[in-house]
Amino acid sequence: MKDSGPLLGVDTCGVVGSIALGRVADGRIDLLGETQIAGGELSVSLVQGIADLLTAAGVGGSDLAGIVAVAGPGSFTGIRVGLAAVKGLAEAAGLPVVTVSRLALLAELGRASCSVLDAHRGQFYCGIYGEGAAAREMLLTAGEINAMGGLTSSTSSSGGRVAVCEETVAQALEELCGEPELVRVAAPSASGALRLAVGRWLAGDFADVGTLDGYYLRGADAKTAARV
Repeated sequence: MKDSGPLLGVDTCGVVGSIALGRVADGRIDLLGETQIAGGELSVSLVQGIADLLTAAGVGGSDLAGIVAVAGPGSFTGIRVGLAAVKGLAEAAGLPVVTVSRLALLAELGRASCSVLDAHRGQFYCGIYGEGAAAREMLLTAGEINAMGGLTSSTSSSGGRVAVCEETVAQALEELCGEPELVRVAAPSASGALRLAVGRWLAGDFADVGTLDGYYLRGADAKTAARV
């Protein structure tokens, strides 16, 4: 394992993807650069975008220490394109990979105990991170959220705040749950993923690159806990 070079961050879960480059210094990330990539262009622009970002920072592929990948939930196609690129780079260069959840990243950005993303089809990706309880990430319908008594009833940490980055989600939650303390933040990005992953990186908590897969939260495992 390389223990001193920059880390590449990759987030392809949202409408707009992003890649970032940062270096761990004194337990935090010093950002070296970040670039956005339109979601519809990921399959043709992601790898070239990574190459351009490295070149702009004067970093070669062999200089990388590892990769941080946002593994979902979000766009099915985006996740698969992003993780395919991450796996290819990691396997070719023998790089360790840390994965983070987009829901956990959103909650961190909002300093919130819950986070919600639009899953479309009348559903929501929901993350609940209450103190003293295991983190839970679920795919829920509006009816299921109502049956729970709202998301904030499941945890009292962080003042019951709910982080959102989509106005459609904010409006839906206001109608469903009365008036929860919504925290509107910018959409998660690769630079945020780098910052969130520092502790896991320093602890050597790496993913198995050979079996790396996305957090889709759909299908048979949609209601199970996800790694965050």
